[in-house]
Amino acid sequence: MDWKVRGIRGATTVAKNTKQAIKEAVTELLDKIEAHNQLDPEEIICVFFTATGDLDAVFPAAVARSRPGWNNIPLLDLQQMHVKESLERCIRVLIQVNTSKPQSEIVHCYLRDAIALRRDWGIAQISSASSSVESH
Repeated sequence: MDWKVRGIRGATTVAKNTKQAIKEAVTELLDKIEAHNQLDPEEIICVFFTATGDLDAVFPAAVARSRPGWNNIPLLDLQQMHVKESLERCIRVLIQVNTSKPQSEIVHCYLRDAIALRRDWGIAQISSASSSVESH
């Protein structure tokens, strides 16, 4: 089996800057990424989170660290650079993994208003209340 390091991207948004809203959004995003990529936490090399400057109620990495099997994964939070008229209250993630999957089988997940960032990639869910998932 030929193993490679691959990157899995994703993003989501939150309605307000609260611990609960951020926790729900990060959990939903990581759940989708894990499910769609059959991701085993033992295969994760490291995870980078960015958040826009309007989100400071809790670190996304703190939310991730509480997931089963994620407590020993190197996690890093960064502030997303500010770009005028860019998406607000947005959390992005880059997960580096060891996998035998080809790059074409990696599923990148963009949820909620973050769908607008990469409509061409992975799965997109229109809202957290919606149960339909679009595949691209």
